[in-house]
Amino acid sequence: MKTIKLQSNPEVKAVFEAYPKKVKGKMEKLRQLVLETAEEVEEITTLEETLKWGEPSYLTKKGSTLRMDWKQKSPDQYAMYFKCTSQLVPSFRTVFKDVFSFEKNRAIVFQLDDELPKTELKQCIKATLTYHNVKHLPLLGL
Repeated sequence: MKTIKLQSNPEVKAVFEAYPKKVKGKMEKLRQLVLETAEEVEEITTLEETLKWGEPSYLTKKGSTLRMDWKQKSPDQYAMYFKCTSQLVPSFRTVFKDVFSFEKNRAIVFQLDDELPKTELKQCIKATLTYHNVKHLPLLGL
């Protein structure tokens, strides 16, 4: 497996540190899946980890922004957010309707007590990080 160049904003670490204990591990698992997936995709050489709207966000040269967060107003869930005008969530909903819960065309929502469906989630992450290469494919090539 290749190693990608991770450009990480130091403020991201502070956001992860501020999550409540029961949430922090779940958010770190999401982050690890993003990093693992980026390393598995040949065309991704650099991944930027930054904050957008105060949320940990991941960007690649040919991808769409992927964000993640837990919000105190919904304490039993956390989510991965996508550009709502893209075909990402509509495609994920079609392919993985029995696997994930969705919030409109902007997010995949996870319950804190649920196990992450890693294989399917990595497919969604890959489609997001390579969106400009796959947006012309039916269902993004999922």
